[in-house]
Amino acid sequence: MRFILKIIAMPFALTLIIMAAVTNFLLSLSTILFDTASMLVFIGAVILFITGEPVGGIAFLVVAVLVSPYGLPALAARLVGMLTNAGGVLRGFIAS
Repeated sequence: MRFILKIIAMPFALTLIIMAAVTNFLLSLSTILFDTASMLVFIGAVILFITGEPVGGIAFLVVAVLVSPYGLPALAARLVGMLTNAGGVLRGFIAS
């Protein structure tokens, strides 16, 4: 019975491993884009503060924090890590 479960788990493990590799690659590309966007939005916020638009400056700062490496990319990295971990757990089950 356990052998049959291992046979059934193999395609899922392979799919998870491939998905983790692809999402990890896409995450590295999107991190570069998000870093650049964060810098540009921060510069826009500074310009808005200088021109006397504090509400727009604060809104731009919030957006800059969300797209910075501590915002959405960190959440995406955590999800990719969970996906990688799930593939590792299935591989461990198959190898046991």
